[in-house]
Amino acid sequence: MVLQAEEGRLIVAAGPYRVLVATAVPVERDAVAAALDAVRAAGGAPGGPVVDPVAVGVGSALAAAATATALAGAARDGTPYDLVVSAGIGGGFLPAAPVGSLVVADAITVADLGAETADGFLPVTELGFGTVTHRPPAALVRQAAAATGARAGTVLTVSTVTGTAGRAAALRARHPDALAEAMEGFGVAEAAALHGVPVLEVRAVSNPVGPRDRAAWRIADALAALTEGFGKLVPVLESWRHHDDDR
Repeated sequence: MVLQAEEGRLIVAAGPYRVLVATAVPVERDAVAAALDAVRAAGGAPGGPVVDPVAVGVGSALAAAATATALAGAARDGTPYDLVVSAGIGGGFLPAAPVGSLVVADAITVADLGAETADGFLPVTELGFGTVTHRPPAALVRQAAAATGARAGTVLTVSTVTGTAGRAAALRARHPDALAEAMEGFGVAEAAALHGVPVLEVRAVSNPVGPRDRAAWRIADALAALTEGFGKLVPVLESWRHHDDDR
């Protein structure tokens, strides 16, 4: 096995297992790429995957479209992806997911796809169509959480970032297992499901979910946590190719 190196990518020449990492914005992509560069500088590991970090845009719709385009293009070129990882920063529900911590999704749930009624919110599934949750492979979630020290739980996808205590309380009431919220995970998961590819979501917490307070945001700390965590995740991705029966 010959390890090849390119900036921001970790490549093994023979029989590569291909992982697409979808982030919202370039600064998150660069945080992931920094982890891959650190693994490469440390000598990498034989049998490792090709890991491609790509900024797919903000919001579930754009993330879904861009991820689906990347998956389709890779399949067309004869180099299909085997796993998709939605990665980035997000808000954390206190006290379970404090600022600077890492969260791995065992459920990727869209929180606001449905209808408001006099009796409260109805998810789209209760309207008789669609889906609201994608579940990453349980074994992969366990391994990722163990390797990175992350907590595993529901990561919500929202179209509007929570900015009030009332909204945070309503989300927790509907989703008691929620640890974090972000804006792209469900879109990435929808694209992965369309292409029959398993998905994982990893979030570093930059701010508490609740009243909007820019002074409480720790984006740099969250990006550093994302880099550190993703570096620890690479060995899991390396071994995951051997666990097709768990997918």
